[in-house]
Amino acid sequence: MFALVHGAWYGAWCWESLTPLLQRAGHDVAAMDLPCDDAAASLDTYADVVCAALDGCDDDVVLVGHSMGGGTLPLVAARRPVRHLIYVCGFVPEVGRSVFDQWRENPDMLNPACMAGLKDDGQSQTWVDLELARVILWADCDKATSDAAVSRLRPQAHYPSSLAFTLAELPSVRTTSVVCSDDRLLNIEWSRRIARDQLGADLVELPGSHSPFLSRPSALADVLLHLAEM
Repeated sequence: MFALVHGAWYGAWCWESLTPLLQRAGHDVAAMDLPCDDAAASLDTYADVVCAALDGCDDDVVLVGHSMGGGTLPLVAARRPVRHLIYVCGFVPEVGRSVFDQWRENPDMLNPACMAGLKDDGQSQTWVDLELARVILWADCDKATSDAAVSRLRPQAHYPSSLAFTLAELPSVRTTSVVCSDDRLLNIEWSRRIARDQLGADLVELPGSHSPFLSRPSALADVLLHLAEM
């Protein structure tokens, strides 16, 4: 079983090209909509949604989190058995710190250029410069794919990023970090460093930008299927 956890501004729709590739290889897939536009929802609330989607599943779960969805992975792994955590261009939480704390202390973590494309209403951020969104999120996607993605973007509330991570330690679960060489949202050097120093994760590098499930779903499926067999 693969459980696919989307990142900021996205929804379960972002996995639609990847899911059938995993299913054709014989795997069940669960993808859920996180309440990212709910100003009262925390990362723990997100974990509630993921765990509910996995209710009744056995322990053989490969949990995949994209971008900000990475903040939910260890919370789920602390609540129920999972076999493998896979961060895809993923944010990695630090014990005792919020996302905003991490960004202040590691200004190289995120590309500051993205802020010019976002409207902030005090509770959430919404993409308003859609051409910049294409550059930051889907630089290697064809126009039809990025057009479809633009139309489905959602607001991302600040609240979960403002709260300190609630676990006292990261769960001891096998972990892999998949990074993309032309990621224009997360700094690849930060991603490599955090995978090594904080997660102790295996590292897999793919070409392309921040959303490989849209731009190169077959390549990402190959990676996920290989990791699931290990």
